[in-house]
Amino acid sequence: MQDPIRIVLAKIGFDGHDRGLKVVARLLRDAGFEVIYLGLRQTTDAVVAVAEQEDADAIGLSIHNGGHLTLAPRMVAAVAERELGVPVIVGGIVPDRDIQALLDAGVAAVLGPGTSGADVVAVVRSTVAPE
Repeated sequence: MQDPIRIVLAKIGFDGHDRGLKVVARLLRDAGFEVIYLGLRQTTDAVVAVAEQEDADAIGLSIHNGGHLTLAPRMVAAVAERELGVPVIVGGIVPDRDIQALLDAGVAAVLGPGTSGADVVAVVRSTVAPE
């Protein structure tokens, strides 16, 4: 039997909107993932440290405050600096025009508003363990 995928979920910066991230945490748990939910107002260093300590397979960030073009690449750089080798997946309010910039910065996947639960599970699963 394969170990469950371990994902750290967090809101970085001062973004206080966490309802969507709580929904994602629940649906990933229901799909058999092991979720380490850090919640609101986390720092890049704190998230990376937990991902390293917990031997996470991925980091999921929820960003609703418009800081995605700064915060997500900063997380990707911190993961690379620590040589963790885990993908960073971003969800939240990301304008279509910014998606390619995030992907170019090393974000593994971007999930926008209205993404179905099944698609969230499939994207995380395929990002962590591509077939």
